[in-house]
Amino acid sequence: MKTALITGVTAGIGEACARLFVADGWHVIGTGRREDRLDALAAELGRALTPHAVDMRHRAALEAFAAGLPPIDLLVNNAGYATKADPLQDAELDPILGMIETNVIGLVTLTRAVLPNLIGRKGAIINLSSVAATYPYRGGCNYAGTKAFVRQFTLGLRGDLQGTGVRLTSIEPGMVETEFTVVRNGGDQAASDAFYAGTEPMTAEDIARTIHWVATLPPHLNINALELMPVNQSWAGFAVHRPEA
Repeated sequence: MKTALITGVTAGIGEACARLFVADGWHVIGTGRREDRLDALAAELGRALTPHAVDMRHRAALEAFAAGLPPIDLLVNNAGYATKADPLQDAELDPILGMIETNVIGLVTLTRAVLPNLIGRKGAIINLSSVAATYPYRGGCNYAGTKAFVRQFTLGLRGDLQGTGVRLTSIEPGMVETEFTVVRNGGDQAASDAFYAGTEPMTAEDIARTIHWVATLPPHLNINALELMPVNQSWAGFAVHRPEA
């Protein structure tokens, strides 16, 4: 039986991944901050899921957690969040720093800590980046910056791990309707609903199936980066400011 470590399984893509990998016969070690949701998922999936309440912002806790892991075949770095899409000059600093701690520092800390484990198994790492890493938008500089780091970190780490047999992939989704946007809007479900209205966005299950496909490819094949969008999403034109005369 193969084992996957999936971060952020208490909602969205991480939760969908946990269900899909368990259904395919994997054992899943799932992390999250919300213990009640972890317990509920563990009750649903049974012994196939080992839950761990871990906060990605706490370096010492991450390192202690990694030190106690059994052999793993896959790390899915899914945990992350975004602050409100405010221009930097109008944004509060503390939420931005918390996002960087989660999306960047926590991801690097956990990845480094589990590398000996994965190298020993010739495993795989799948990191959740975003199309925001490539296509900028107003109010997204902080979130996009973290996801650009994730993309480049993934590609660079491939070079570091050349010859070890470890595979690395950056998954870069566009619009996916999950709790993510509700959280980004301060819990405003109506704002999230309005954002996705009429767009036929991707689902958490769509991305989970993509991650599962990458993870189960032949071991000699590596997908470096994979960008996904719903059909109704594309690129915006250049923004041009025309001051009034």
